[in-house]
Amino acid sequence: MTQAIQPQPGILDIALYQGGNAHLPGRSDVVKLSSNENPFGASPVAVAAFGRTAQSLHRYPSTDHAALRTAIAQAHGLDPDCIICGVGSDEIITFLCQAYAGPGDEVLYTEHGFLMYRISALAAGATPVQAPERDRHADVDALLAAVTPRTRLVFIANPNNPTGTMLPEPEVRRLADGLPPTAILVLDGAYAEYVSGFDGGAALVAARDNIVMTRTFSKIYGLGGLRVGWGYAPRAIIDVLNRVRGPFNLSTTQLDTAAAAVSDQDFVNHCRDENTRLRAKLADGLAALGVPSDTSEGNFVLARFADADTAVACDLHLQNHGLIVRRVASYNLPHCLRITVGDAPACDRVLEAVASFMGHA
Repeated sequence: MTQAIQPQPGILDIALYQGGNAHLPGRSDVVKLSSNENPFGASPVAVAAFGRTAQSLHRYPSTDHAALRTAIAQAHGLDPDCIICGVGSDEIITFLCQAYAGPGDEVLYTEHGFLMYRISALAAGATPVQAPERDRHADVDALLAAVTPRTRLVFIANPNNPTGTMLPEPEVRRLADGLPPTAILVLDGAYAEYVSGFDGGAALVAARDNIVMTRTFSKIYGLGGLRVGWGYAPRAIIDVLNRVRGPFNLSTTQLDTAAAAVSDQDFVNHCRDENTRLRAKLADGLAALGVPSDTSEGNFVLARFADADTAVACDLHLQNHGLIVRRVASYNLPHCLRITVGDAPACDRVLEAVASFMGHA
């Protein structure tokens, strides 16, 4: 008798990732606020570059991503040889787990950290480990206490999704100082551009040999539909990651559009300013209705309710008003809803709907 075919250990422990919903049956006025997308879309410069690539669809893309790496380096003052590009920052996370973690190793992250840390760890055969947070903030002491000789990767999203909270740079440095040389600290900067003057940890990467920064074009650059991300790390780590990266992992359309997007920092600054203004309006309006949230540094607000049942009921109420937000029970936050900061009319609709739910209409 032959044994049934089985996947590698850990694969069946992966819960399928559920993206934010985009449609509601029977409604044509839906506002999607469940995936932290930029309500202003992509830069016109990027849109024009996207269109131009239609003339070269029959050609293979660049394998070294030199033009995009150079554009990123120029925009952020980095060494292009220390940059790797991938299918969203998710793929960079996958590369890191694939290259540095496996059976018998541990991958550490915080209890409200991005779901892909656990998924990528399990896919590599490693053991995911959660460290507790303190009031939805990363706790350096708890992280260091969870480090063992088997720890290979430590993931910190800064700002964090879905909480929106941020670990101050001195605390990030203290975490880095406390890690053994056999562990890599990964600073996930998917929302870094929403913090004025923040380098996402680039200076720390440049000063050390065991820190990696990941970034994405899916958020402030408005290119979520193209899936482009990048990582910045010491050259030795970049060399390792490029050995597991597929040679044609990004298309010409992805590469050229992202390069154009990163060149338009005026658009980025505009989006950041508008997000800051509208995020304050949304958070303050929710607080006035009795729905608190922590100070968010991203393009979303994590609204807290009395309990899980109230959060679900509010979500259903919002859906009845054509508004799609994100339940975050899978992030150990069943009493919360993550609400993307939309444009001004979207924020007004959210506040009106929550007001009617809370009895303030």
